[in-house]
Amino acid sequence: MSDLHSPSMRIGIAADHGGYELKKHLLKLLDAAGHTVTDFGDQEPRPDDDYPDFVVPLARAVASGDVERGVAICGSGVGAAVVANKVPGVRACLIHEHFSAHQGVEDDDLNVICLGGLVVGQALAWELVQAFLTARFSTEERHCRRLAKILDLEKR
Repeated sequence: MSDLHSPSMRIGIAADHGGYELKKHLLKLLDAAGHTVTDFGDQEPRPDDDYPDFVVPLARAVASGDVERGVAICGSGVGAAVVANKVPGVRACLIHEHFSAHQGVEDDDLNVICLGGLVVGQALAWELVQAFLTARFSTEERHCRRLAKILDLEKR
């Protein structure tokens, strides 16, 4: 699957020290694919950094529409997913395989993919990001109904 023939998107990306190297790699590929990428940090690998400091601004940018989709990376991807989902309007998921990368968007309107920089290799990560970015929400009635329930929950 090649992102090079897909419409360019505004993408946000963020990583702590555990995802820094993978973020650098994905930044180059996203840029080469023609996307406009905003890097929310960290700008250098610092072992004492904290993923919420980078993932929260990314998640807020996704929720506000400043970026269309987000890529959040920490060592395992778990912490990035937990904190991103605390921001209303964000639907983030830890993804380590191809099916969920596109199905999460198609059925659940996933807007932030979370990856484990110490778990997923560069080639697989790029494949997952491409699947995530090229997928579109299906707008089938059952998926819209479920999404409405999630949005209602966020309002409470």
